[in-house]
Amino acid sequence: MRLLHTSDWHLGRSFHGVGMLEAQRDFVDQLVSVVQAKSVDVVLIAGDVYDRALPGLDVVKLLDDALVRISHAGAAVVLTSGNHDSAIRLGFASRLLERGGVHLRTRVEDLDVPVVMPLGPDPGSGDVAIYGIPYLEPRLVAERMGVETANHFDVTLEAVERIRRDVERRRENGPVHPVVLAHTFASGGITSDSERDLSIGGLGAVPLDLFEGFAYTALGHLHGRQELAPNVRYSGSPLAYSFSEAKHRNGAWLVDIDADGAVKVDEVLWEAPKPLAILRGTLDDLMASGEHAWAEAAYCQITLTDVQRPAQAMERVRTRFPDTLVLAFDPEGGEAVAKTSYSSRLAEAEDDLDVCCGFLEHVRGRASGEAEETALKEALEAVRLEEAEL
Repeated sequence: MRLLHTSDWHLGRSFHGVGMLEAQRDFVDQLVSVVQAKSVDVVLIAGDVYDRALPGLDVVKLLDDALVRISHAGAAVVLTSGNHDSAIRLGFASRLLERGGVHLRTRVEDLDVPVVMPLGPDPGSGDVAIYGIPYLEPRLVAERMGVETANHFDVTLEAVERIRRDVERRRENGPVHPVVLAHTFASGGITSDSERDLSIGGLGAVPLDLFEGFAYTALGHLHGRQELAPNVRYSGSPLAYSFSEAKHRNGAWLVDIDADGAVKVDEVLWEAPKPLAILRGTLDDLMASGEHAWAEAAYCQITLTDVQRPAQAMERVRTRFPDTLVLAFDPEGGEAVAKTSYSSRLAEAEDDLDVCCGFLEHVRGRASGEAEETALKEALEAVRLEEAEL
């Protein structure tokens, strides 16, 4: 059996104000092509399908289209909810969708209700049983699960123990190869800026050994594709959603389970709509350097190190790097500028023009220029004349 492990689609998310829906449609196209080309039997989606609990209509339509296309390509889908999803809304009509090969696991009551599929034509090979652990908010589920302490470790432990008990019952009738989806933060995972903290209401991380003994554990939540153990992995998000993910190689895992239950895992890579560039230097150096030519077609995060903040910095930067989304300032070298409070500057100001020029210098780190002072003088004079006429 061949599985494709994905997670953290975050449909509807933007990237520093840039809408990502077209890029997400392109990802769906790539995923469907892989399902067809690689003869994938089951697509696993380990949570955070949507970016918010109430997704927009175009976002819901995109997921609907993706599920239909995956089904038409010949694969079943097993999907769990993440901390960004509304479990109730995402799980709507789950019993009807199951008839079409789309299996939703968003409820605590379904933790030990697997999607069972024969491993192969030989009955002796047994079954693959796919279990889904949705994001479990400890404060909301601990009592329902009979857990005394509301933390991530205890609720996840209870979920895993329910699964293990069900696996043992099924093994009384033949071989069972359990696959588990879990949207959680497993110890050893490397985080990035775009994941929401899971530690609210309890301990954040759960120990890796909770997942020992399963044929494969498909994790979701962390956006970097990574291997915690040969059979425990994060697929990561299909697209980068923060500049901290600039070095990620976004993709998925292709998981093969053979007739003997042996597991083989290979990587699948997704093409990004644009590369991400993190640049640092003075404005003049960045505008002139040939080594940054590749970043002209990238989404850019740029830090300017000029001693004084350049005028119209964003406008000038975008003449070369038009998709600059984040611009920061971190002066290097030169004489240190004394940091005084703005109230102190006000107390020392000689007149209104001095107040205005001091404000400019305070907020942007450089003195006002001659043209700016002239404009401020004209504005202040216009105000004075208007007040005189009242």
